[in-house]
Amino acid sequence: MPTPQQLSLGISLNDEATFANFYVTEASANARTLSLLRAQAAGEGESFLYVWGAPGVGLTHLLQAAGHEAQDLGQSIQYLPLYDVAGFAPDALLEGLEHLDLVCLDGLDAVAGHPAWEEALFHLFNRIRDAQKRLLVAAVQGPQELPVALPDLRSRLHWGITCQVQALSDHEKERALRLRAHRRGMELGEEVAHYILQRIPRDTNELFCCLQRLDHASLAEQRKLTIPFVKKVLNL
Repeated sequence: MPTPQQLSLGISLNDEATFANFYVTEASANARTLSLLRAQAAGEGESFLYVWGAPGVGLTHLLQAAGHEAQDLGQSIQYLPLYDVAGFAPDALLEGLEHLDLVCLDGLDAVAGHPAWEEALFHLFNRIRDAQKRLLVAAVQGPQELPVALPDLRSRLHWGITCQVQALSDHEKERALRLRAHRRGMELGEEVAHYILQRIPRDTNELFCCLQRLDHASLAEQRKLTIPFVKKVLNL
């Protein structure tokens, strides 16, 4: 078996990117997507999943969470952020990935329209299918809208199930922020969460980055998360 590409590229999974940290309600459209991802990570259900959604909805989080879950079950995985590795030679980068249990390709839109990448991905899809392994891909557009030039690759994008990850409402973002804070051991009151959401970009990635800054600052200064403290730390 080839040496995992993760080692040579220095790509690692974010420890906080878990399914437990992804806010979802049972009645939401994202609940079905989460269920499909969990099943695939466990080696069950669909062997090929295509998830898409607008920037900031948590695609990277979900792909890394799937990687964590599969690893916890003793499976071999590779998470590959294509937006970071688009400048690499695709054939060398993708070589041997079909030997792994789960391959997660993040940011397919970053290489769509690049002939060398499209050709290499087409062959990787075929190798993964022939090896009866699993593939999870993510993009900011659905497979119909993605600007893929190679017809054979475009057809491969429709092999499995396509899921759109829906953006959270402002109320859900507040609850997601409070959930993440709680899991970090912080008490984030409803009023403070609302204050944060009204004053910084509502992209969930940005929200969680701000929460990380608050966590570090509150630990360093032994302070609770109050509105004056949040205002000072985030320069609001």
